[in-house]
Amino acid sequence: MKIPIPSISPWRPTPFLQASLAVHGGAVAVAAAAPSLWPWALGSVVLDHAFVAAVGLWPRSKALGANMTRLDDAAARRGEIWITIDDGPDPAVTPQVLKILEAHGAQASFFCIGQRVTQYASLAREIVAAGHAIENHSERHVHYFSVMGPSSMRDEVARAQESIENVTGKRPRYFRAPAGLRNPFLDYVLHKQGLRLASWTRRGFDTRESDAKVILRRLTKNLAGGDILLLHDGHAARTANQAVILDVLPRLLDEIAAHKLNAITS
Repeated sequence: MKIPIPSISPWRPTPFLQASLAVHGGAVAVAAAAPSLWPWALGSVVLDHAFVAAVGLWPRSKALGANMTRLDDAAARRGEIWITIDDGPDPAVTPQVLKILEAHGAQASFFCIGQRVTQYASLAREIVAAGHAIENHSERHVHYFSVMGPSSMRDEVARAQESIENVTGKRPRYFRAPAGLRNPFLDYVLHKQGLRLASWTRRGFDTRESDAKVILRRLTKNLAGGDILLLHDGHAARTANQAVILDVLPRLLDEIAAHKLNAITS
């Protein structure tokens, strides 16, 4: 089963962003009407920028725009969960991930880096042919994504859309920011691309944690229908022999089955 196609309503800034704009407008008005108060006006703007930056560092926040942190209530009642796998495709890891998913009869969505999709085109097509989805995780996965201006951010998102569609013939419907970090420009950029931001319910921090038991415990604590789980095939931490996702995923899928849940794709 697949997640229903998300509806894209007319864009408007969130109340948080509207308040931020009001602070800027008010500061300009105060400084113009009473020049002696400009330090206070400037201080209010600086403080507002600090709040906005802090919110951008909170991946599951909805203050900067719509953000999918769980599946909808209907999916939760059906016992569906969404396994999402980031930063690939990786030719050393992804084929083994696909074999594990196939063995368990499970589906997943791969949030892929556009350049990697182009580089490993046959592997990307294999993901789609196996019934999984490829979604947008930016073109290059740069660490400074969250401080990009609107045009640079638009290019990064749009180029990944094109890279993925050119290889797979399918245009992504969801976007996940690198490391989940973003700024106020992203919501409008995604709206123009017809994309919906997806984060997660919980993640295993498997890019830096190599203990499969610890990762599994993080992912399965209070596991329930509607959860969105995050793992990595690219940039994955390694055990002594392999990427840690290859140790975690079979156990995770067994836990999902034990809870009578069903892993779906987008």
